[in-house]
Amino acid sequence: MDGEQSPRTVQAVQTAIDIIEYLQASDGAGVTELASALDRSKGTVHSHLATLLESEYVVKDGDTYRLSLRYLDLGEYVTSRLEVYDVVAEELDDLAAETGELAQFATEEHGRAVYLYKARGENAVNTASTAGKREYLHCISLGKAMLAHMPERRVDEIIDRHGLPAQTAQTITSREALSDELAAIRDRGYAIDNEEKIEGLRCVAAPLTDDGVVGAISISGPSSRMEGDRFAEELPHKLLRSANVIEINAKFA
Repeated sequence: MDGEQSPRTVQAVQTAIDIIEYLQASDGAGVTELASALDRSKGTVHSHLATLLESEYVVKDGDTYRLSLRYLDLGEYVTSRLEVYDVVAEELDDLAAETGELAQFATEEHGRAVYLYKARGENAVNTASTAGKREYLHCISLGKAMLAHMPERRVDEIIDRHGLPAQTAQTITSREALSDELAAIRDRGYAIDNEEKIEGLRCVAAPLTDDGVVGAISISGPSSRMEGDRFAEELPHKLLRSANVIEINAKFA
């Protein structure tokens, strides 16, 4: 047999996942809308919704279904399992206050960056990076900081799965260029996003390591403020200091 077979999946579970994800993206929907959007029969959609409602994973307002607060409990449970989370949150609050910018923490899961915490300084920009949001690793400083400290085989697996899609004209889209970038990150100790995800936004990030990559922290701001010595020296210095504080405190937490 050539290659390995993919694990068997359960269609009913996939349908439930599709419904949950659609309800999140649309902020609620009815049976007819869901059936049309997901190409499922109304009966199938209604049965799944009835099960999710009975289990309290959705709520119903008239004919509209929405996600329930059960997911808040699940999210709190998942973040509580990250031993470094409380230490990161405290340090990022201080970092955001000191720099006036947006400070963020992310980890890697299934080859994507997952935002877990953000702290806003007085001049922080508004971004769509809410807790739980997933992004490609190759186009954000957080992601590149993590990729730079992963085994080469793992980096290849991630690229094979997700590719290197362009987000702006500045996005790295070739394996060779990304490899060079990751080597440079290892040399200087931090990663840079030079408008590679969002035009007009620059970021700098440092990895958090402990026998492997735990995650990364970053500072983001508009290109007009993220330039010169501030971008090349001041902010990276503050970020690396915070990463060091987090790693030390996490070991003794």
